Amino acid sequence: MLNLHHLRLFRAVAREGTLTGAANALNISQSAVSTQIKALEASLGHDLFERRGRNLVLTEAGRIALDHADEIFRAADHLSATLKSAGGQRRVLRIGALATLSRNFQMQFMAPLIGREDVEVVLRSGTQGSLLRALEALSLDVVLTNLQPARDAASPYLVTRLAEQGVSLVGPADTQARGNLAELIAHEPLILPTPETALRAGFDALLDRMQVVPRIAAEADDMAMLRLLARSGAGLAVIPPIVVQDELASGALVEISRLPDITEIFYAVTIRRRFPNPLLGEVLERAEEDLAG
Repeated sequence: MLNLHHLRLFRAVAREGTLTGAANALNISQSAVSTQIKALEASLGHDLFERRGRNLVLTEAGRIALDHADEIFRAADHLSATLKSAGGQRRVLRIGALATLSRNFQMQFMAPLIGREDVEVVLRSGTQGSLLRALEALSLDVVLTNLQPARDAASPYLVTRLAEQGVSLVGPADTQARGNLAELIAHEPLILPTPETALRAGFDALLDRMQVVPRIAAEADDMAMLRLLARSGAGLAVIPPIVVQDELASGALVEISRLPDITEIFYAVTIRRRFPNPLLGEVLERAEEDLAG
């Protein structure tokens, strides 16, 4: 039967490249390693290694098995950390964030934990799909996103609304832009989110209501790039002020006009667990208090 002992020996052979090296690393006999690897291969129905000279090299099945073995041991480590209650132990919160999400918002979410000696924060960025898969695999505790995942009766996701930010036209402090909103959109070069984003959908709806054709200078799906383009003077950026809060505070950028009826909503996505991470409860409670306030 497949068990952690088999997988531990398998990972050692994959890492060392020889039965002898794995046996020395684990302080057991080479014959014991060989027997257990053969048992694992028989259980899986595939050869996991092929011999090249004195070395053992992973087969395609072996590479797939190693990926899964690594994931299994990460889950086991997470289980141990969750269930242990020894005093003074450092606790870990694993956060996934959409790659295009505002860095300032991410920092605000993590703020209650930053600087605490008893806490380690692990932050991973990626696409919505990859992060949600990691959440379901228990390698993440929460996913931060501005794209609300679809939910139905079979959906495992719990979605918490964390914040709602207005969206503005933002430009350099020395900008000479003048006129009402329709005139600004029609005559000034604009830096816009890409069409597939929720923020762009709201802006396009505003254009339709105003019957205005914009002058598009640049498009980007990453908030950090929108911020840099705004700072470079490429045009007026359609952006939530939270993304450029430091530049607004220093005067490098100015908020020229608030865009009506357009907001960006930030969500925390979790799944129901029997043993939830207590750190997650702390940060979610703080975020909900900030939203209510």
